Amino acid sequence: MAQPDSIKILEVCHVSPVPSNSPDPAKLADFSLPLTFLDTFCFKFPPVQCLFFYHLPNSDPSLMSSTLSKLKSSLSLTLQHYLPLAGTLTWPPNAPKPVVLYKSGNAVFLTVAESTDEHYFNHISGDHVRQPCESHPLVPDLNVNETSASIMALQITLFPEGGICVGVTGHHAFLDGKSTAMFMKSWAYICRENVPFLLPELTPFYNRNVVKDPIGLDMLYLNRWLARSSSKQKVFDHWSETHEPSDMVRGTFQMTRGDIEKLKKRVSNHIKISKLEYLSSFVVTIAHVLTCMVKAMSSSEGEFRESTKAYFVVGVDYRARLDPPVPLNYFGNCVGSHLGYVQERDCFEEDGLAIVAEKIRCLIKGLEKGVLEGAEDRLSKWGSLEPGAPMISITWSPKFGVYGIDFGLGRPKKIEIASINRKSISLLECRDGNEGIEVGLVLKKSEMDVFASLFRIN
Repeated sequence: MAQPDSIKILEVCHVSPVPSNSPDPAKLADFSLPLTFLDTFCFKFPPVQCLFFYHLPNSDPSLMSSTLSKLKSSLSLTLQHYLPLAGTLTWPPNAPKPVVLYKSGNAVFLTVAESTDEHYFNHISGDHVRQPCESHPLVPDLNVNETSASIMALQITLFPEGGICVGVTGHHAFLDGKSTAMFMKSWAYICRENVPFLLPELTPFYNRNVVKDPIGLDMLYLNRWLARSSSKQKVFDHWSETHEPSDMVRGTFQMTRGDIEKLKKRVSNHIKISKLEYLSSFVVTIAHVLTCMVKAMSSSEGEFRESTKAYFVVGVDYRARLDPPVPLNYFGNCVGSHLGYVQERDCFEEDGLAIVAEKIRCLIKGLEKGVLEGAEDRLSKWGSLEPGAPMISITWSPKFGVYGIDFGLGRPKKIEIASINRKSISLLECRDGNEGIEVGLVLKKSEMDVFASLFRIN
């Protein structure tokens, strides 16, 4: 096991958004954004945390230094397009709800660290099973107090064997996975191309007026979150830092295009799908992972519980689904969480894969009626689930294209969604670009062994 204490902090600097034609950050105007109902829904969700690992051709100190310098300067240029990321989440006096506020001189905290362990990079960026705590020293912390919270924090860690890790932590009251990926693509583009501008698809759209909220979901969600707080004060230190028990491990699994086609064939043999309908790779992948997870988690209990439900939460991008739709480069939270369930016993049936796939397919098909149907009760339903039943969230998406994020160092060797825990899984595109899907998850060691044996597709 690599030792997390081998990570040493070199510096913590403030990177301000600087206009490309001036070194004076004060020339950037103050900027504020209200939270939409999609933001307040996520108000107390844990932060979004990602790690991007890049292999360098050698460990020459001069190369490390020049790479670090280029990352810093390009970050400053990128932030001129992403002012809110340098700002804070705060609650102005007499305002009905928090806002994201940027003031001249605000900056993103960037931590620069180095590893003294020559084996750490290859270990931490591999797909083998390991303890989640080994990633913690690479993930930056947000600056949070009772009156405000930073929106984003970054960390660059240098490794002696010729590697670099870019760690990102984003406040979930302002950032979803797609927006986080969009920022990283923008930073990489400016760094790689050595330009101060962005392509149209990477230029963030901030206008909150496009998100319609005629029934006041923003305050409904916010008040329900505040009602759960131990204090009625408007505080921002709202998530508890929890670390996985020592028996938890993290694993990464690859599902090839061929594997996915085999799953589609198996599911199609058990459920009727018209020629006009489409059985997606997403549906069969999630069905397979959920089925394997429920079986693995039940194995640690000795046997499955006949009447117990296993819940799953699917994150759905609303950008093209709202009425009217919002621009695809809309920046902020624009994702909804939709809850479904299966009976644990269904996962053990001969056609369990098809049963679970049909549940997921019907949930997604039901979105055609409108993504906001039942939105008023969405948060409250989570508080009335069957006690003791597992609830597994599906986060991120292969459609984000994160393995194309190239700072001029080539494609990432590995990307880890560090914020997932035993109740969530991450989905990314496979790094080889062959239309496969990469699955990340955290389970007990005994459960992971069972999951790995079940995951293999023959």
